[in-house]
Amino acid sequence: MKKVLITGGAGFIGSHVVDRLLLLGYTVTNIDNFQNFYDRKIKESNISEALMHPNYTFIEKDINEISGIETEIKNVDVIIHLAARAGVRPSILDPLAYYHTNVNGTIQMLEFARRNNIKKFINASSSSVYGVNNNTPWKENDLDLLPISPYAASKIAAEKICYTYNQLYDINMVVLRFFTVYGPRQRPDLAIHKFVKAIEAGSSIEIYGDGGTSRDYTYIDDIVDGICSALNYEKSKFEIFNLGNSATISLSALISQIEVNLNREAIKIFKDEQPGDVSITNADINKSAELLSYAPRISIQKGISEFVTWYKNQQLNS
Repeated sequence: MKKVLITGGAGFIGSHVVDRLLLLGYTVTNIDNFQNFYDRKIKESNISEALMHPNYTFIEKDINEISGIETEIKNVDVIIHLAARAGVRPSILDPLAYYHTNVNGTIQMLEFARRNNIKKFINASSSSVYGVNNNTPWKENDLDLLPISPYAASKIAAEKICYTYNQLYDINMVVLRFFTVYGPRQRPDLAIHKFVKAIEAGSSIEIYGDGGTSRDYTYIDDIVDGICSALNYEKSKFEIFNLGNSATISLSALISQIEVNLNREAIKIFKDEQPGDVSITNADINKSAELLSYAPRISIQKGISEFVTWYKNQQLNS
């Protein structure tokens, strides 16, 4: 049975991946530094069940300090690299921190793979790399990437260094570009979580622009399906895949969907558009469907319903 090393496995996406891998019988080692972008207790809750599993090991460590812990992590078959500083707007305020984690940290993990002869590396990237690009839906072979935030640029840089290590050291590399992931355990700073919390409480929500921006929202279970498929991908040595829902929804329509599920009307405050934000994201998933058998199953209507149910249960149990 494969032994997987996952970085950032206490976060929103990572903890779901950990749970699925343990369910499938993998042995999982998780490295996470509980970076203080949001409350540590949330991440501790995310991995509380995994900590009781006999095939799970947790190491609290910064990926930029990975050197020297080989004695704790042995015989790894594959690395799933999810650890990153996330968020477009915060990256504009602190670009150096984003490059330290997202670029230098990726190199640290690639060096770990090289030193330990780990021949499979899955790198989490982002739809943000497409930047301002009106040629939708976005395809993986589009070379005209024009990032408009340090976060997006750092993700492109990480992709390029992954390709370099693939060429130099024959590490099988899969790069996955995630499109606006949501669902239970979603980070509290992300739109759906913020909107549900505010509308449920009768507080106002801030809308940047006129509500016409559109996103390709992808439910967490579909993303985890794609990551698990990537674990078994062996048809080529380096590939980039979009993991999206391939269906967009406007911000206004998203808020309306949340209002329906909460049976409450949002109090809206409109503000100027924010630097670094793009007007639309939209994934072409034909390549992922063909090579990974990727087929997203959860509609935005179903996904919002699931998230609201989870959120209300969290409130009852807190």
